[in-house]
Amino acid sequence: MAGRIEDYALIGDMQTAALVCRDGTVDWLCLPRFDSHAIFAGLLGTEEHGFWRLGPAHAADVKPPVAARRSYRGDSLILESEWDTPRGTVRVTDFMPPRDGAPQLIRIVEGVTGRVPMRSALRMRFSYGRVVPWVHKHEGRTVAVAGPDSVWFDTEAETYGKALTTYADFTVSPGERIVFTISWQPSHKEPPPLPEPETSLEATEDFWREWVEHCTYHGPYREAVVRSLITLKALTYAPTGGIVAAPTTSLPEDIGGVRNWDYRYTWLRDAAITLSSLLRTGYREEARAWREWLLRAVAGDPENLQIMYGIAGERELGEAELDWLPGYENSAPVRVGNGAAHQLQLDVYGEVTEALHLGHMTGLARNDYASLLQLKLIRYLEDHWQEPDEGIWEVRGPRRHFVHSKVMAWVAVDRTIKLIESGDADGPLERWRELRDDIHRDVCEKGYDKERNTFTQSYGSQELDASLLLIPQMGFLPPDDKRVIGTIEAIQRELSTPDGFILRYPTEGQDAGVDGLPGDEGAFLACSFWMADDLAMIGRVDEARKLFEKLLGLRNDLGLLAEEWDPRLKRQVGNFPQAFSHVPLIDTALRLTASGAYGG
Repeated sequence: MAGRIEDYALIGDMQTAALVCRDGTVDWLCLPRFDSHAIFAGLLGTEEHGFWRLGPAHAADVKPPVAARRSYRGDSLILESEWDTPRGTVRVTDFMPPRDGAPQLIRIVEGVTGRVPMRSALRMRFSYGRVVPWVHKHEGRTVAVAGPDSVWFDTEAETYGKALTTYADFTVSPGERIVFTISWQPSHKEPPPLPEPETSLEATEDFWREWVEHCTYHGPYREAVVRSLITLKALTYAPTGGIVAAPTTSLPEDIGGVRNWDYRYTWLRDAAITLSSLLRTGYREEARAWREWLLRAVAGDPENLQIMYGIAGERELGEAELDWLPGYENSAPVRVGNGAAHQLQLDVYGEVTEALHLGHMTGLARNDYASLLQLKLIRYLEDHWQEPDEGIWEVRGPRRHFVHSKVMAWVAVDRTIKLIESGDADGPLERWRELRDDIHRDVCEKGYDKERNTFTQSYGSQELDASLLLIPQMGFLPPDDKRVIGTIEAIQRELSTPDGFILRYPTEGQDAGVDGLPGDEGAFLACSFWMADDLAMIGRVDEARKLFEKLLGLRNDLGLLAEEWDPRLKRQVGNFPQAFSHVPLIDTALRLTASGAYGG
């Protein structure tokens, strides 16, 4: 059985990523890209679906021991786990070097004290655990082949096969180092070069140290901010600049339920807000790369803007169910692809335009096509902003006039007017000023409940929605507006969990709710950070700081967050780690630091 979601560590090479559990098991790895088929899919099934465990030897009928300590080496993605055993202490260092060739996962076992018996158990299963590869020796190396894929396993330890698994049993003494590596290669090509683990380890450490040095944030929450920035960098597909929402699929929002989605794609919304955080902390190169990715993905067809694309800009992300996988803790179905790709979500026009605007304001080199794209997006919105859509939360129920979508349409027009006013673009300024006023008036008349003094989820609805917390952050209304304060207080009353975290919107248990799905979900972490932001904006800074630091306490021991927090089970749920959780963490830390609202 897979570990709890928060029991996992992330390692990656900015093209794919692996999840390593506390007991030294790699339960998830897709090769060669984030969105490729998994060769270790035990996270969504059982050991029969692929895993790689490396740790102290243990009896077959005993659970593998968990590491007594683990941490990242400094500000890096190099994971160090240590076990204390009756025979001594051992350390395992796991990492994936940033690549210019074959992707590699390197695991270095090092004796610390005593003589510790160890075991490596490697069970590769291609195509998400469905295909057993042909495993054989080739010039002293172990290779697993299935169709177009091959994985090469290299170690100086003696190996043997048993029950379709490759084992190595060995003992490690103080100072002794035993290395294990897997490398992926297309099966029709020559074998990948032999690994150089020590050189790769040094280069990986140098890469992350040099990257973190560019961070311009030096406030009191630096540790949390830097770890979140590293996580966002790890979720960036280096060859194209696309940013995945998370490196996993189908980790459930509701344990045992059906709210299981594939997040290994580039949502324009998630990528745009990620870009915003990177720009605010000094990372212009990532922002430039994402802008180039956007221009390629959208190409000459902004009228058919999708809410998400593949990491290289692919448009077709057809959704399918993998019925041979039982799902994480029996949360089925397991899905790959995402059927929401072709939904109408008007808010993405605002998020993309806001990201382009921020890049312009922070000195990102001018790109004439980016400005042209922005103008085309507004021309589309002129004709379509009054339509209902599926909204920010990708509801699978009927379309509605979501207030957040209209607010973000206003943002798109407002930021484009500012671009024209700066002299960097030409457009019908007066006409779009009138459009901006029309959208603003429409929202305030149709999306606001005067009796309750709150904006609502959609026109004519009584429901609340945490996305309304973005109204002051986007500048739609000032923070001291009574309607803003009323909305914040209403969300606190009606969408807070008993421990003070924020739900996205009401769900209806086993009945289909506003999102068209049965079941409930946990507190959405991004929304909880938005609440802390808003509280700071309206002057309740002590309350904001307490909520923020409470949220920091939900991170796992390595500083990582999934999408949601289940207040009943007191555990993280949803895909992991989640960009949409780490981005608002950074933003709220910046706001609290600027306001001086922090402890110590």
